[in-house]
Amino acid sequence: MNRRRRIVLLGAAAVAYLAAVTAAAVFAGDLRVYVRFAPVLGVVVLGVLAAGAAVLVIGARRRVAEAAERARAAAAAEHHRFLRRLDHELKNPLTAMRLGLANLAADKDTGPDGPLAGVGEQVARLARITGDLRKLADIESRPLERVAVDVAVLLDAAGETGRDLPGGADRRITVSVPRVPWPLPTLAGDPDLLELALENLVGNAVKYSDPGCAIELRAFEEDGYVVVEVADTGRGIRADELPSIWEELVRGSDARGTPGSGLGLALVQAVVLRHGGRTELRSLPESGTVVRLRLPTS
Repeated sequence: MNRRRRIVLLGAAAVAYLAAVTAAAVFAGDLRVYVRFAPVLGVVVLGVLAAGAAVLVIGARRRVAEAAERARAAAAAEHHRFLRRLDHELKNPLTAMRLGLANLAADKDTGPDGPLAGVGEQVARLARITGDLRKLADIESRPLERVAVDVAVLLDAAGETGRDLPGGADRRITVSVPRVPWPLPTLAGDPDLLELALENLVGNAVKYSDPGCAIELRAFEEDGYVVVEVADTGRGIRADELPSIWEELVRGSDARGTPGSGLGLALVQAVVLRHGGRTELRSLPESGTVVRLRLPTS
């Protein structure tokens, strides 16, 4: 118990004692005594109420401060985990680059399978990571544009983007949006950011599926939200990896060897949170994945 709280409690006890004495004096005498001490009694009662309110306020402030401190500690711990993952992701390609350059002097082969090719791949990976980190920082800090966004238009554009990606023509990409008896309501949001989120999801569906797999982009209205889903029949994600799948620089074990920064889903979640929505993901290995975005309507 801190010093200020002890003082308040002692003050409240003293006021309560005075209130008891005054009440006894009032009811022990005649009406003239009551009239004389009524203002004192009023002040005493008000003092007791004020002291009680002060105790409540101090306790509430203390709880708020403790909650804020816990939140700061959790944020610091998460930031530390992020830095460790970043160090791990950058260390491996940099090591490979150094080895490739060290071998360059002793190896005259500069063809597509030579050491320079490996260095180029790692440089490209670093460029993807740093580029997506910049995008993530921009999403979390930039002012959010608010215009009426047609979800059907966004999904049609994302479907076309998916078909144009490497390997996209080999997947069965379809778009399903209800149009009757009425179209989907619009979203109040930033069309560029929403387009970026959908492009990331479609890109993941193409990358982590095989030729002939189906990819569906669909949307429907539910309880004041527009729900957008990107579903595929690809590789899926292991159950033990699902809890961390939205974190920065986290990649599933089946993603090893597939180009990517590990920031795609983090970008998607950042966009959805900026729009007041939420994300969900369901997946089964060797069956497929469904990513759901719940976004409030205009």
